[in-house]
Amino acid sequence: IKFKMAAPMDVVLNGIQNDNSVPTKRAKFHFSTNRTSLMELIEKALESGLSVDLEKYFLVQEGSDVEKKLTVDQCFRDKLKQSITDSEGNEKYLSIITLSIEVACGGNCSPLTPFLLLSDVFDCLTLEQCDEIFQYVENRVGTWKSEALYSYGKNYLLRMCNDLLRRLSTAQNTVFCGRIQMFLARLFPLSEKSALNLMSQFNIENITIYNKGDDGDGSKADISDRMDVDVSPRKRSSAPPIDYHIYRKFWSQQDFFRNPNQCYDKKLWKSFTKNGDDMFSVFSSHKIDNNQLNKRKHEDEIYKPKEKHYFAKYLTNEKLMDLQLSDSNFRRHVLIQYLILFQYLKGVVKFKSHVLSDDMTGWIEVATSKIYKLIQETPPDGKTFAQSVEHILAREENWINWKNEGCPSFTNERHKDNKPRIRFRARKQCIADDFKDPNSKKIDLGNLELTRLWNICPNNLEACSRPERNFVPSIESYFEDAVLECDPESQVENEYKSINNANFQWKALRVLARKSPHFFQANSQPFKSLPQYLEGMLSKIAKEMPHTQDEVKEELKTLEDNDVELLKSGENPEQSSKYVTLEQIEALAERLPDDSWKDLAVYLEFKDDLISVFEEASETSEQALTMLQSWLSREDTLATKDILIAALKSIDMEHVAKAVFTE
Repeated sequence: IKFKMAAPMDVVLNGIQNDNSVPTKRAKFHFSTNRTSLMELIEKALESGLSVDLEKYFLVQEGSDVEKKLTVDQCFRDKLKQSITDSEGNEKYLSIITLSIEVACGGNCSPLTPFLLLSDVFDCLTLEQCDEIFQYVENRVGTWKSEALYSYGKNYLLRMCNDLLRRLSTAQNTVFCGRIQMFLARLFPLSEKSALNLMSQFNIENITIYNKGDDGDGSKADISDRMDVDVSPRKRSSAPPIDYHIYRKFWSQQDFFRNPNQCYDKKLWKSFTKNGDDMFSVFSSHKIDNNQLNKRKHEDEIYKPKEKHYFAKYLTNEKLMDLQLSDSNFRRHVLIQYLILFQYLKGVVKFKSHVLSDDMTGWIEVATSKIYKLIQETPPDGKTFAQSVEHILAREENWINWKNEGCPSFTNERHKDNKPRIRFRARKQCIADDFKDPNSKKIDLGNLELTRLWNICPNNLEACSRPERNFVPSIESYFEDAVLECDPESQVENEYKSINNANFQWKALRVLARKSPHFFQANSQPFKSLPQYLEGMLSKIAKEMPHTQDEVKEELKTLEDNDVELLKSGENPEQSSKYVTLEQIEALAERLPDDSWKDLAVYLEFKDDLISVFEEASETSEQALTMLQSWLSREDTLATKDILIAALKSIDMEHVAKAVFTE
């Protein structure tokens, strides 16, 4: 085994020592002597498993730091060369590399030394041994990404991995190749463009070899023969033999998956669509039974080999075709290849110059629906698998867009703000601080009463935010004076009433919003002035006040008795009472002809949406009665006979008013 070595360290250091261009005198560094001493220190550290302390050694020795570090680098490489020559095993090699990492992080050797040692190990060992060594490399991703090593060794690690990939076979060492790719993905950031296929190039060298039948018709005759290699007692497949033309069409599709740009050629596209339709019809005719699949799994568990092998590509022997069509994994593998190809053809790719025609787009859409249907029909868990494939391809669109945008970084850098910083002023001294005793928390204001009041709560903010101060007065206590002022017997002039005071109005609205249920009742009337609104609210509140409810009841009862006596004596109700009774409302609803109640509703300021609600009743009299009852409930004490009589006169229904209110 030829071991790669740099220039001999003796020559390098002797050249440094014999450099006569520097006029200053300095102490000589004896390379051979220090090399022997450092080798002994390294061997002792490897045998004991402890770290080597080179700082004390360097303090005693003469020479520059560069000479000392170069000597340590050469000692590590010499020790590794000796271990590989003696075949001491992977554990010994890894212990030397681990020690070199500790020394490099301590600054006593070059940061490149651990990477040079790894490169030497991979160049000198077999692939089986490299597999074990690479596990050590995978587990130390955090070490390689440290500040002391990453900037020096990232290119060495990339070159080392590429050299390994050239030695490995993608078909036989698929797992090892995948581990190397995953390691590089973990080592380099996502925005690293060195591993990206920016130009969207395809691996054209991936050629699928199959029997094309160029040597005559012998292959066609042999295709019907079953593959008689299974010596186990399992039953052979009952599926019919596959025609040779189907076999050739099936494997010829792999050439389009290898180079999708062939699909833009008209002749090749015609061949691709024809062969694709034949494949879909073959998959549809060869259904996979779930029971048969479970039985085959049970047989595989009985006769399965001890070692499980994985192959990146399927075998293309024509005798295996009918067996492969009965394999669910094989079928899914081929159908997903179609979906990936369709995504490229339909998608927007930055460096793609071809465009699909309408016919090509239509065929792809039909074929996509067929493929998803076939995947759903393929056991086990066909529907779940189809949903997963659709979700993965949808996520792939995000990566395609990211690539088209030039692969921008995912790290959001903080923008530098050039605005000057705002300097906050220092807190001014409070006036109360002059009266505060430094030895006591009590503040003396010079007056006993002021001092007592101030020290109840020295913090003004806390005093203002105490729950005792957060109160809302009751409706009865706040509106009691305003209700008395609205009583005609009080004889208070309008300008002196509380409802005309702006301060009272502002507080009254907030008390009503917190306490009164009448504040949020729907009202179809146009907006009134604030004093009129508060006057109407006070009339409703007065009825709910305890000391006025009895008086209101007695007054209403007296008014009703007077109305009955006046009606019996034949006097005019307009002069005797201003309120409207329910009996009069019902009589008026029955006497209103046809849709005349709608004109009355417009005069009474009902909107069109409410009128449409009233129309939901079946009979006209019921519609009119519902409207009048709603008006009576809305106006409450303001619903007088004068308003109704004036409204009836405006719609030419004066005779109805006389008939209702003079009976």
